[in-house]
Amino acid sequence: MAPTKLSTHNANAFVDQFDTFLFDCDGVLWRGPTVIDGVPETLAMLRSKGKRLIFVTNNSSTSRSDYVHKFTKLGIQASVDEIFSSAYATAVYLHDVAKFDTAKKAYVIGGNGLRHELEAVGIATLGRSDTQNISPATLDEIVPSADIGAVVCGLDYDISYRKLATAHVNLANNPDCLFIATNDDRTLPGGKHMYPGSGSLLSVLTHSTQRTPLVMGKPNPTMLECVIQKCALDPPRTCMVGDRLDTDILFGISGGLSTLCVLTGVASEADILAPDAPQATFYTTSLSDLGKSHM
Repeated sequence: MAPTKLSTHNANAFVDQFDTFLFDCDGVLWRGPTVIDGVPETLAMLRSKGKRLIFVTNNSSTSRSDYVHKFTKLGIQASVDEIFSSAYATAVYLHDVAKFDTAKKAYVIGGNGLRHELEAVGIATLGRSDTQNISPATLDEIVPSADIGAVVCGLDYDISYRKLATAHVNLANNPDCLFIATNDDRTLPGGKHMYPGSGSLLSVLTHSTQRTPLVMGKPNPTMLECVIQKCALDPPRTCMVGDRLDTDILFGISGGLSTLCVLTGVASEADILAPDAPQATFYTTSLSDLGKSHM
């Protein structure tokens, strides 16, 4: 069935059929450092109607506490418990589901936000300082470690051959070493261009080790399973709101949620209406359209 376009005539009924809204952030709530017009007011309206708001992002570079600061700076109310990043989902999975042995450590390709979430649940991390140059003469410095129980790969702006080689030798030589990816986004939006995403970094290790990681972020189901478990969601009464068909909307579809695609980020109206695209339940120009229907 083709997506339904929201208007002032059907937006109220749309809001009323859900108890919980899951929101992607970049491209839905803000673009880069700038909040999208009308979004804070729309979210405040949803709260006033008793709706539960959960913010779900594939960004693993920022901790939830740092996200709260960004939300506040942009005039959006949010608490740590309402934010579910791929970094936090990784920590929840390792601690609650995999029952990771905290006597071991996680080797992290990623930023401080990812390390913070892992360390907050008692998982020590390695790899932060592995940025030194390496050469054929010094490759023997890089060896597997019995202390490493998992390799966790996210977006790392300080990626180095040493980090990739250390991750590789541990994954290739220890089949019990867990291989976790925060997300597999191929590209990363930034300014006027698209840049390599964490999935592009991840592809180096999947190719070299011939191992397949468990991917936490959208559209993979593990992250939604963690959200449902932590937040006790009722899927038929939950709507996923996003701007990317291949991550946000597919994430909602795979989890049996209704979906709303907005046109303030990646997807265009032509993309949404393409018959071979993941079919959103609804679409609208901007999230702020929901707020306009209540003015």
